[in-house]
Amino acid sequence: MKKKVVLAFSGGLDTSFCVKYLKEEKGLDVYSAIANTGGFTNEDLIQVSERAYALGVSSHITLNIEEEYYKDYIRFMVFGNILKNGTYPLSVSSERTVQALAIVKYAKSIGAKYIAHGSTGAGNDQVRFDLIFNILAPEIEIITPIRDLSLSREAEINYLKERGVEADWTKMAYSINKGLWGTSVGGKETLTSNLSLPEHAYPNHLKNEGEEIITLGFVNGEISEVNGKSFVNSVDAIREIDKIASAYAIGRDMHVGDTIIGIKGRVGFEAAAPMVIIKAHHTLEKHVLTKWQQYWKEQLSNWYGMLLHEGQYLDPVMRNIEKFLIDTQENVTGKVFVKLMPYRFHVEGIESEYDLMNAGSGLYGEMSGGWSGDDVKGFTKLLGNQLKIYQSVKDKNAQKLS
Repeated sequence: MKKKVVLAFSGGLDTSFCVKYLKEEKGLDVYSAIANTGGFTNEDLIQVSERAYALGVSSHITLNIEEEYYKDYIRFMVFGNILKNGTYPLSVSSERTVQALAIVKYAKSIGAKYIAHGSTGAGNDQVRFDLIFNILAPEIEIITPIRDLSLSREAEINYLKERGVEADWTKMAYSINKGLWGTSVGGKETLTSNLSLPEHAYPNHLKNEGEEIITLGFVNGEISEVNGKSFVNSVDAIREIDKIASAYAIGRDMHVGDTIIGIKGRVGFEAAAPMVIIKAHHTLEKHVLTKWQQYWKEQLSNWYGMLLHEGQYLDPVMRNIEKFLIDTQENVTGKVFVKLMPYRFHVEGIESEYDLMNAGSGLYGEMSGGWSGDDVKGFTKLLGNQLKIYQSVKDKNAQKLS
């Protein structure tokens, strides 16, 4: 019997090449599996399945993991307002770990000898996948055809063409990874430092030219309402926001960052719902959390995002930070008003029973309700004592030197 290999399959160029290569060059029994984090419709999944069988797999399966992805990953990225380098909502970074966990579980269940993925040798995904596979299934050998053969996208296309594989090769010129938390887009432009992606490379295009204000409701930090409509499942709320905001072509940007392997990387992305949700959530937190809650949240959230980006999800410190983040969301409940416009948006304001601006202590720049002018004079004098002493010593030593 042929040995089984489970291939993490998306239906794109890289994994399409892998099917043919593993089957024809390696003589393996290919079991393809797509770990769906919410970026595929039912129609998409049917097309991916049909493509897998057309390429010659022995079996294909869809692993639906969107609920797990939200609960164990997205929820904490929202709680932490996580944007890598202040730009990127970790759309693909966060997906890879949950996908790898699902793939390795499936590989074990069918007794696979090998696990394969279509990562190149110059990106982060190879590390993310390999880490999970090595830790949880050291007995299963990893095969990475694209990385091992150092193939260009052009070489992959030519290989498939020679074997009679038909596809929209123009579309496959771009590497598109779509998930519930956004879509990344890589192409020849992202290999440069100055070129932007063309309009047709993005999955969504501008449909609405006007302006629109949407209302988002949060309960304990989780999105629960969109324009007055309640959602029991936050995944459905995310999809609703994405449907509305993507019509304005919102959430596009180019991320430049430091890769796990030590080089600079550049990728385009489109993440309408994540960008709107994170900015709305962050604004609500500014109103309901104390200064030090916000400060320490920012420190730990930066670390959480970095560790998640670099594939360190299984480190127990991640669970420690998650407990902290959950605890900070106790009062993050209220409504946020967001104005949408073509290619951009901004947060108008919030309403919350936990709003610390409405505590009756005073109006910034206008009047105080809990202290007098004399209180401020005394407070300022004490606050300046340390600096006053330092300045006095500094001035005395300066006079001696002169």
